Amino acid sequence: QVHLVESGGASVQAGGSLRLSCAASGFRVSDYCMAWFRQAPGKEREGVAAVHVRGDTTYYADSVKGRFTISQDNATKSLYLQINGLRPEDAAMYYCAATYATYSSTCGDWSVYLYWGQGTQVSVSS
Repeated sequence: QVHLVESGGASVQAGGSLRLSCAASGFRVSDYCMAWFRQAPGKEREGVAAVHVRGDTTYYADSVKGRFTISQDNATKSLYLQINGLRPEDAAMYYCAATYATYSSTCGDWSVYLYWGQGTQVSVSS
């Protein structure tokens, strides 16, 4: 069973930076996608960034392009999200997600993710 644990959430001033981490374990095969989603109160959960374990392709929501960077450490099966230029609208619960996928193009389909962490809270003060 895939197990995902997020960390790194905090309360940050607008314009600041934050790095979220996700520790993953339990993958049965070596082809999978990992992604970050977020959900603000009263809003639907949205995908913000995704990457295949091969690291050949990344996907970003338009609202975060140029400010968010997804990266991974395959040796430790860790996923990261670097957030720069935080805005009040970035405040949300951030979730790490994963799904098995042979093709990296699958990672950009936000509906395919099957495994989820418990989330880490990001708050932004203006």
